[in-house]
Amino acid sequence: MLARESEFARSKKRLLADVGLLVLLAVVTAGIIAACRSAVEAPPVLGSQPRSKAKPEGQKREQGPANEAETSERADPNDPNRPGRPLHQHKAFKERVKDRQSMVTLQIELRDVKDPNVLKAMRTVPRHAFVGRSEQRWAYYDHPLPIAENQTISQPYIVAFMTEALRLRPGDRVLEIGTGSGYQAAVCAEIAREVYTIEIVEPLAKSAKKLLKELGYPNVFVRAGDGYFGWPEKAPFDAIIGTAAAERLPKPLLEQLKPGGRMILPCGDEWGLQYLVLITKDQKGRTQQKKVMPVRFVPMTGEVQKPEAKSRR
Repeated sequence: MLARESEFARSKKRLLADVGLLVLLAVVTAGIIAACRSAVEAPPVLGSQPRSKAKPEGQKREQGPANEAETSERADPNDPNRPGRPLHQHKAFKERVKDRQSMVTLQIELRDVKDPNVLKAMRTVPRHAFVGRSEQRWAYYDHPLPIAENQTISQPYIVAFMTEALRLRPGDRVLEIGTGSGYQAAVCAEIAREVYTIEIVEPLAKSAKKLLKELGYPNVFVRAGDGYFGWPEKAPFDAIIGTAAAERLPKPLLEQLKPGGRMILPCGDEWGLQYLVLITKDQKGRTQQKKVMPVRFVPMTGEVQKPEAKSRR
């Protein structure tokens, strides 16, 4: 009798040990399955770029295409990693991120700017990098700021409003008249394929070109010159934006606007009323104008200030 009970006890212990082992195996297996499922289902991080594969030792790294502009033409305009896109590697892009988010939420979205590409661009471009050190504390306030050469950087809302009015697409070519510090050009460059910008004040053109290069905007091209005449060798343009008030619409800009394109710029006298004027051109080349907002901009100088009869165009 005692022998049977002893044998029964040993069998019970073995059974419990086997059950415990099975439970342990089940827990471990469940953990492995959960980990694998999490790795498979984890969403990609937006804006991240795939790591490049390591080159075999001794193989030279490619320096980019021989004709980058031609490659950019063939590239998918919706691909954020296509050649010529802003790099976003400068430290300024990581600074004051919350300030930019608040600026967009409180100053821009509440005033009915809705284009997601424009809102993203305004959250991305470090406005404080485009003003002098003494003005940086106010960089994300709701007003324009002075920059060099007695010029100004526009109020953030006006920059967003004008950019949205252009209805930019990723494959567009944009002309800007009045580079200033380069901020508006950078915002447009976050959306469009190429931005060509002209500044009549040569020191501003030089400093803006240097800054845009440092910040990593290979798709912005700066020229010192009179914006009245546009940039004919790069025309036609899908969109044209002016950041200085013209007393009259420059005819060369109308000619360089592509059929189906849109142009916005301030018009009016330096001391009188100024309005943002939106110009659209249909597929037959006919244009329409619409005043969309009263504004106050620095005057456009150069050829546009001459009486129309004496102008070269």
